[in-house]
Amino acid sequence: MCQQEDLLVSRMELLVEPKFLDMAQQVIADIRQVSPETAVKVHEVSFADPWDFQQVYEGLYDLITNYAFKTDKEDYLIHLTTGTHVAQICWFLLNEANFIPARLLQTSPVRREGRDSTAAGRYEIIDLDLSKYDRLATRFAQEQEKTLDFLKSGIATKSKTFNQLIGQIELVSVNSKAPMLIMGPTGAGKSLLASRIYDLRATRAGLTGRFVEVNCATLRGDQAMSTLFGHRRGAFTGAQADRPGLLKEADKGLIFLDEIGELGLDEQAMLLRALEDKTFLPLGADKAVSSDFQLIAGTNRDLRAEVKGGKFRDDLLARINLWTFTLPSLAERREDISANLDFELERFAKSHRRQVRFNKEAREAFLKFARSPEAKWNANFRDLNAAVTRMATLAPKGRITVDCVEQEKARLLNGWQEGEPQRQDSVLSNEERSQIDPFDLVQLDYVLGICRESKTLSDAGRKLFAISRESKAKTNDADRLKKYLTRFGLTWERVK
Repeated sequence: MCQQEDLLVSRMELLVEPKFLDMAQQVIADIRQVSPETAVKVHEVSFADPWDFQQVYEGLYDLITNYAFKTDKEDYLIHLTTGTHVAQICWFLLNEANFIPARLLQTSPVRREGRDSTAAGRYEIIDLDLSKYDRLATRFAQEQEKTLDFLKSGIATKSKTFNQLIGQIELVSVNSKAPMLIMGPTGAGKSLLASRIYDLRATRAGLTGRFVEVNCATLRGDQAMSTLFGHRRGAFTGAQADRPGLLKEADKGLIFLDEIGELGLDEQAMLLRALEDKTFLPLGADKAVSSDFQLIAGTNRDLRAEVKGGKFRDDLLARINLWTFTLPSLAERREDISANLDFELERFAKSHRRQVRFNKEAREAFLKFARSPEAKWNANFRDLNAAVTRMATLAPKGRITVDCVEQEKARLLNGWQEGEPQRQDSVLSNEERSQIDPFDLVQLDYVLGICRESKTLSDAGRKLFAISRESKAKTNDADRLKKYLTRFGLTWERVK
């Protein structure tokens, strides 16, 4: 190290077994001869067995956690060539986990014939930030793209927000075992995403158990306790045999509790204990059982509001709220409807063993309707799946025509109208409404309906000006909508 002409070592931290202190002094003298500017600091370390992983790791860990790194002033290297293989592995793990802010240094002797055996040899500095290596960075980018595509079920989404969300979910899925909470409206794809996360963890994070899924809305009373935590024979009427419970079945695996807000308070308390201690008590048992499961919870409810209403435990919410992701509705991802349409057609072909396609005019007609504010998509992707299934089933000779699309459009609109509760307008008073022409009132009521179902002024504007905005170089949907509301003395805050 100290003979390299282009590598200046200002200070060397030399780890020495006490019985080799005399040898260390000789090494220090040799260093002083070839590199007088290098200071050597000796650290006495002692391992009863330098091949014992636990001893070595603990010893090196204690050393570096008490070391005062000054990364703003000094650049650190770890010489990885010397020491037992166990020591080399421990140095690598400590560096990879960022306990040591350093790069790795490897040295090797010159082995060519005819060369002076006392030559300095060569060295190489390795940075564990692999993104700095061009070929590796390209390969990692390709692998990550495959992973994101896998989590999206192969659907080429255009939504920047959704793609960023999936990127975050990918990082958490691989790097964390903590519970995840997936929020979103019914039919937004929570169940499918949970199963994809499980598959990803099974291949990338070493998950060995099975995937267990349950909709908590179907669990009631003793059935809920028994289904989740199991029971012993005779625990209640009808319990004729032992039952392990779904949490036990998810041991070393992952359980997806959809609609977790539907669980009763007693079940929530037992789930909290199971999450924290990895143990729980089956019904009728006097001895706890263990299960090392991972959890993904799903909900379409506002759990914070449920906590305030006394329907959900705040301590359980705090436990599952570390990683919370909200899936957008289909209406918020209208730019992705085309890709999801292809996905649903592929699913139909696989399940029915029959290929069905749109003709050009029919596809354009369906997408125009699907992307318009007229399409409510109340049940999100379930609505889209049902629509494709119906059109594909009724398609003459495997081709979906414009007539098929028009019939399906009527079905969807009728279903949404029947399922939509009658709304009482609370924005405008009767006196205010009486001052507006009937022609304007019809349009205003429609605008107010879109505003109510939208999260932001911009979101509502995008829906209302979906056609005209395409022809504008600069779109300012929020400003257009704000000015329209102002005509009637309304503000966004009042509308919401």
